[in-house]
Amino acid sequence: MSRNASDILLETLEAWGVDTIFGLAGDGINGVIEALRQAEGRIRYVPVLHEESAAFMATAYAKWTGRLGCCLATTGPGGIHLLNGLYDAKLDRAPVIAITGLPYHDLSGTFTQQDVDLDKLFSDVAVFSQRVMGAAHMEAMASLACRTALARRGVAHLSVPIDVQDEPESSEHPSPRGKRQTVSNVAAEGLLLPKPDDVTRAAALLNRASRVAILAGRGALGAEAELERCAEVLGAPVAKALLGRAVMDDQHPHCTGGIGLYGTLGTHAAMERCDALLIVGSTFPYLEYYPKPDQAPGVQIDFDAQRISLRYPAEIGLVGDAKATLETLCAQLQRKEDRSFLAEVQNQDRRWSELLEAAATRDATPMDPAVPVAVLGRQLAADAVVVTDSGHHTGIVARHLPMRPGMAYGVSGALASMACGLPYAISAALAFPGRQIVAVVGDGGLAMQMGEFATAVRLNLPILVLVLKNGTLGQIKWEQMLFLGNPEFGCSLPDIHFAAVAEAMGGRGFRLEDPARAQDMMAQALQAATSGPVLIEAVVDPNEPLLPAKVPETYRQHLQKALSAGTPGAAAIQAALQRNPPRSMLQEGEKAGG
Repeated sequence: MSRNASDILLETLEAWGVDTIFGLAGDGINGVIEALRQAEGRIRYVPVLHEESAAFMATAYAKWTGRLGCCLATTGPGGIHLLNGLYDAKLDRAPVIAITGLPYHDLSGTFTQQDVDLDKLFSDVAVFSQRVMGAAHMEAMASLACRTALARRGVAHLSVPIDVQDEPESSEHPSPRGKRQTVSNVAAEGLLLPKPDDVTRAAALLNRASRVAILAGRGALGAEAELERCAEVLGAPVAKALLGRAVMDDQHPHCTGGIGLYGTLGTHAAMERCDALLIVGSTFPYLEYYPKPDQAPGVQIDFDAQRISLRYPAEIGLVGDAKATLETLCAQLQRKEDRSFLAEVQNQDRRWSELLEAAATRDATPMDPAVPVAVLGRQLAADAVVVTDSGHHTGIVARHLPMRPGMAYGVSGALASMACGLPYAISAALAFPGRQIVAVVGDGGLAMQMGEFATAVRLNLPILVLVLKNGTLGQIKWEQMLFLGNPEFGCSLPDIHFAAVAEAMGGRGFRLEDPARAQDMMAQALQAATSGPVLIEAVVDPNEPLLPAKVPETYRQHLQKALSAGTPGAAAIQAALQRNPPRSMLQEGEKAGG
């Protein structure tokens, strides 16, 4: 029996290693859906409730596994809905294939229903975006799409007209120059190493310095041992960008935790005092948290030459695989016997831990958001997969849920999109069967894609969702006050009973308001999650501040201006600022002179 274009598409995707496709059926993609039905058992199809979720899941799947992620959507609005999740893939360099439908080939461009030129629409988000013209065209296009997504670590998009999806291969008359495509590993990069002279120069720079700090990001994943070795030889504290949370144990003596708004006193001390900076696999975007200009010459390791000096000026750029480059570099480093800089930073880390403990052990209500997060962190399995959405809660997790060896962490990084948390968790459960999957999300982000909890129920996935419910877009609220000096406006959220919604969808729901019940309820919920999706609705203090470890003078001025100008709940916010850790964060900024 002759294959049709959709059969050829799936066979080609399968040959390139695609084993899971996330999508939502529609009349503009039904030819591919039928081929998926016939391919059941070879390729897993995961139906979702919103195409944006499908794109987030495909992006996360690529991040979790290192293989191609794949999503599909129908014509017009279906394809448009994919875009947000695909921009997540673009900005975080995840290889994803997006398949969309198009109207009948002879109706495209005639203003027919759902007539959106998706191959043009996707031209910014995708490194490859093409329209498939017939069954004979499909194999070449699908193979090239897969190769390009892997080679360029980005999004490849194929748009397929409805009638082309069902077109038999036998009815086509291919060009005499057409040939069958050969699937090969040419898309996979070989081991990329920097120039030996550059490594020698970088080692000399780091050897000359007396106070080296390291900033590690997602690009350092897979090079954990080499990173630790370099840090030990250099006596260097290691700060971690958000996507790089899993590159080093938070309890490691060289680890200072996060950087930026979610950063720590140890990281601030490291960046303020270092006289050289080694950046490994990170383009952390917030320049104000790096060393001051001309303070510390930089060495940057990245597989992509385009990323060198993108944020911090690198005197020497080492373009290559992080693991191999660190190994080569470390062989030329001289051990620093003076450990006073590291000891200084470690002392700040101890102070920071004491401050965080004050928040994590508060027994007042409304509950400090640190309480349920810290309780969860203490009860996680050794190989737990932790997901966050984007928002106020992301900083709470960064500070109060330590990463340990063997854990994995995922979030929408450079895009920092809300609504990613639950789709990421679903994808993790499919990518890592048998592992504990937990998602910590905010009520704003969860409300956007709450329907996917029903997807998790349908798939009976072992997921625990902890939603920190504060009734507000917390990060935006604090940015309005800190960054601009404006009163909070437009950030309040409706009162959704998430636990009840979870129960109505067929999962388990818990409601946590009393910090005294947090430990027992968390243990009960984690146990229940081994049998299917569970949600804990933790009602937390809406006035808990989101502050950097050292609050700059401009932020303090803006905050007081915003509170004086009529921010709702100003008295409660003022009271929250008088307890630790916010009080100490404000005092640290004062001592630093802003």
